[in-house]
Amino acid sequence: MANERVSRFLGGSPLRVLVQLLLLSLVVGVVMAALGLEPFDLVNWIVRAAERIVDMGFGAVEQVGRYLLLGAVVVIPIWLILRLVNAGKS
Repeated sequence: MANERVSRFLGGSPLRVLVQLLLLSLVVGVVMAALGLEPFDLVNWIVRAAERIVDMGFGAVEQVGRYLLLGAVVVIPIWLILRLVNAGKS
């Protein structure tokens, strides 16, 4: 019963999946070596990409904040004046 669950989870027998993963790792390693890529280069690229995404995200938040403040400088005084004028009519 437990072996069936493990096999179903892995997509085959554990030994077969291990052999497939080892062969695939070997092929990918050969291709990466042929391209002159090192594992740490790939990890550093992923980290730098994540940092750029975060920086863009915070940059976007900063830009939205600027737009919000710029609009508020116009909208809030107009809203306040309209509220005061309408309060005088009541």
